[in-house]
Amino acid sequence: MASSLTKDSVSPGTPGSEKTFFGHPRGLATLFMTEMWERFSYYGMRALLPLYLVAPGGMGLNAGTATAIYSVYLSLVYLLTMPGGWFGDRVLGPRKTVAVAGAIVMLGHLTLALPSAGTFYAGLGLVALGSGLLKANISTMVGQLYDGPDDPRRDGGFTIFYMGINLGAFFSPLIIGTVGEGVSWHLGFGLAAVGMGLGLLQFLLGSRHLAAHSSVVPKPLSAAEKSSTLRKAALWAGVAVVAYAIVGFSGNYTLNWILVPLTLLGVIIPVLVLVRIKRDRSLDQAEQSKMSAYIWFFVAAAVFWMIYDQGGSTLAIFADSSAENSVFGWEFPVSWYQSVNPVLIMALAPVFAWFWLALNRRGKEPSTIVKFGSGLVLVGASFFLFLAPLSIAEGGHKAAAMWLVAIYFTQTVGELLLSPVGLSVTTKMAPVKYASQMMGVWFLAVTAGDATTGLLSIAGVDLNGSGVVAMEATLAVVAGVAVWMYRSKVKSLMGNIR
Repeated sequence: MASSLTKDSVSPGTPGSEKTFFGHPRGLATLFMTEMWERFSYYGMRALLPLYLVAPGGMGLNAGTATAIYSVYLSLVYLLTMPGGWFGDRVLGPRKTVAVAGAIVMLGHLTLALPSAGTFYAGLGLVALGSGLLKANISTMVGQLYDGPDDPRRDGGFTIFYMGINLGAFFSPLIIGTVGEGVSWHLGFGLAAVGMGLGLLQFLLGSRHLAAHSSVVPKPLSAAEKSSTLRKAALWAGVAVVAYAIVGFSGNYTLNWILVPLTLLGVIIPVLVLVRIKRDRSLDQAEQSKMSAYIWFFVAAAVFWMIYDQGGSTLAIFADSSAENSVFGWEFPVSWYQSVNPVLIMALAPVFAWFWLALNRRGKEPSTIVKFGSGLVLVGASFFLFLAPLSIAEGGHKAAAMWLVAIYFTQTVGELLLSPVGLSVTTKMAPVKYASQMMGVWFLAVTAGDATTGLLSIAGVDLNGSGVVAMEATLAVVAGVAVWMYRSKVKSLMGNIR
């Protein structure tokens, strides 16, 4: 499948140098296709999740609880990228970890496909676990395809990889969403399992094109470390089982006993991880300086994702209840809104990749910090735009579908300024000691943003309220301006990284 997209190499000596994938190492085709199918399964299920949670024929929950569950689930997916990166670094290596992760994700979707409320949360947990194992390691393998952080193709490679994500994300709501909303929620979840199965098969068949060191465990655990890790894991698991058993048998258990601890962990753990890495005395001065700069990117990304990921919850629930989901009289499923962002990514990502390279050749490419600041301003602008359909709905009318499309368009441009560049700069600035784990740190920014949304929902904040939406929009714009104002300081901390 990938071979039809390759051509003769123009740069011998890179991994898979006999062929290239749009001018990039051929292994990028394998990772592109694997991530495409994994994202097909993930985004299809994600498009259904908030609608299933609020539907009378689904879980029948209120909008606040549904948003909290959705946000906690997303937070957990990205929270688990950190131990996922550690597992790749210390236990199996990135390549084997991705294979195991794909099997776990597929099992999770199959569990969600069972028509039983009792297995629903177990299925979400399995998908979150598998996704966490996969995300950090597959992104690390993309970075391993290139000749160091100065390879000029690197940013473009991550942008192409990002297109694979969005190709799967585009088709999944159209297929899985249509079946889930129109036929059976659980059949839709089952189709997500099929998508992950195809992704896993493609990865196993094409793994020979990956960099050889993707199979190497960078820093394997010693026998003593393995024993200590297992003891600690068993201890914490035992504490959790006992605590929840006490709560359950006392008759005081509610869903918040799960949601609140997970959202708090989603905020606290990212902070603790950054502090631990920053205080590691084994890092040299240059690495310490880069980590100080990286904190700026992390905070900016957390604010961005807090707003952006509400496109699948706050905006989707609003569309379900208060939007006219039709174009020229033709009605479409609410889940189809989730295809707007990926189709825009596919249209605009090549333009951005070409644009950055063109500016780079002229010595005029904006710095990473400027791109980040611009992305924040745009995601804030998208929520200022959201105030218009909210006002229409408050007046007792249905908001036109194009209002939502305009919001997703604005967020997409902001995403292209921030997300692919963030993946790339993370691999450039990662201390050698933390390799795959730093990709996990990048995804913890998503965790922090989504956990914040979850905490607001649990606290009873109406995220579809005009005042709250305006406040979030203002926060993002102010943060973007602050990042731009301090760009010179951050550039100096980055050293030789641009």
